[in-house]
Amino acid sequence: METSYVLHTQYNLSIPYTPFFDSYNQSIIPLPSSGTPLERKDSTNSISPPEKGNPLGTDEPLIGNRLKYIEDSTVDTRYILVVASASGILAFNNPSTLTYSLLAHLHKMSQFPSQQPVPDLASTAGYLLGHANYPSLFRSADEVPQFFVSYRWWEDEVTTILWAFDAQEIKRVIRYGLFQDEHLPRKVLQTRNAATIDTFLLTLVEPHERALFPSLSHTQKVEEIVRRCRVATPSLVSWGWFPACKDGDLTPLAIAEAIDAESQLHFTRISFEELVRYSLGWPSSRVDWFLQQHTVFYVHLLNYLNAFPEDRGRYVEVEKHLRERSPFAHRALARCLLAVQGISSQADLSSNTPQGFEFFAGPIQRLFRDLPPSLTLILKVLSVLGVRFQRTYVHARAMEWTRPFNVAFSFLEDLLGSTSSMDFARTLTNADERDFSGIVEHGIFDQSLIQRLCIQWELLSLDVWECCTALPDMVGSIQECLQPLLLLRTYHSFMAVLTGLHKYSVSESSACVETDTPTASLAPKPVLPPDLVHFLDPFQNYAAYRQQFENAAGIPFLIPHMREYQQKGEPVLRQLALKLENVVP
Repeated sequence: METSYVLHTQYNLSIPYTPFFDSYNQSIIPLPSSGTPLERKDSTNSISPPEKGNPLGTDEPLIGNRLKYIEDSTVDTRYILVVASASGILAFNNPSTLTYSLLAHLHKMSQFPSQQPVPDLASTAGYLLGHANYPSLFRSADEVPQFFVSYRWWEDEVTTILWAFDAQEIKRVIRYGLFQDEHLPRKVLQTRNAATIDTFLLTLVEPHERALFPSLSHTQKVEEIVRRCRVATPSLVSWGWFPACKDGDLTPLAIAEAIDAESQLHFTRISFEELVRYSLGWPSSRVDWFLQQHTVFYVHLLNYLNAFPEDRGRYVEVEKHLRERSPFAHRALARCLLAVQGISSQADLSSNTPQGFEFFAGPIQRLFRDLPPSLTLILKVLSVLGVRFQRTYVHARAMEWTRPFNVAFSFLEDLLGSTSSMDFARTLTNADERDFSGIVEHGIFDQSLIQRLCIQWELLSLDVWECCTALPDMVGSIQECLQPLLLLRTYHSFMAVLTGLHKYSVSESSACVETDTPTASLAPKPVLPPDLVHFLDPFQNYAAYRQQFENAAGIPFLIPHMREYQQKGEPVLRQLALKLENVVP
């Protein structure tokens, strides 16, 4: 029969008599007093703690988190007691040595103030290697603002769209999954007729794949539709950055940047669609995994700083650089520093700990509160924002964790709200006239306004690219506004839309192999109107545009004018100001 020494503690736990104690003067397990000697017991037996008695000869009551009492008369010398304390590791295998040395040590410990906080397992977890679970530092429900609406209208509209005939809308409904029953699309589509399902499936497959599907059953076709409508997500990875002695040559800033990059890597493993659902209150396994990996980081760092306490000062500096970076990594590091200093890691870092995902969830929640109750509209908006999400976070070298996610969609809103291409062009023209008003005051250009307008032009071209990428069925409507913009001489928006279409054309290029050469080449998607593409040619500082502007002045495309000003000086601006007097109100 297995034999061991067992003690009962104040926590009502039976702990084998090979205790491992906290090394910061705060021992977890109280030992029994005189009158209750240790005995060799079977593993099923134990010793109850004493009610009173103190071999140190004082009347001081038992303090539960401090070792104070021991009776060694029956300690089996074949066993060694190991006590970890502030003065190091004490090991005894001789009864008399155990009695006098340990009692003296415990009496010294008893002189510490009794107000010292009782440690929790989180603060000692780093020392219980292989013997304890590590509590999570995060709860997913606490990392987003609470979201309450009286009526979740989008859930009711899902079924209506699934029974309609717009394949793109059905695809977006399945992609975002804004419904409680995850099998709802499958159930609805399985009840629809075969011709409708075939039509939907053909919109989702490439031409060379069409011959593969006629042999599928109705149920298999539905499964294929559902599968293709869902976004493929990257595989999850474990935390891969580790503190190491070899990092001694790195500055605290470099270490903070490396930690932030690792945190961003794990953030990119959460899809935009899943973050939207999470923001609206649905559970997310990928968010849970993301948070779990930051607890893993905490454990790695805790163990490292316990093993190499001389590095603690350096990580105090790392924490300062991490404050404006990943809030999750910063919180884990800060909790770790608190833990190694002997402070409970369960205590809040501050009374206003920020919600880590508020930068994303807050703007998404406002969309669902403020937009008109139309699932068709909001899914189109989300599709455009999904492209922006990729550009802002996935393809970025570094994230801005505190800047709210930009959910503005004025270009798409104007496009969807227009009744014709001319109506849309007039809307863009009116906006440009407002933006350009005041650019010239008493014959002097406002240089700061010019700079803002140039930045706005770049952002408008990106809005066009996002819209085309997210909603290819809207490309035709965007193309149709170009001629009216040129007719209205709104060159600012005209060149921005044309540039955005060009970005989309190149992004959607397809590879092709020339018949007379083995070299592969890229063929841009043909979305640029052939009769307008020459305006994009930057040859001789956009000579084609400048000739057009010279013949029919309008709201200018500023970049070539500013370049000409840098080359030729003030006369260029004076001439431009004269032209604008008759154009901009």
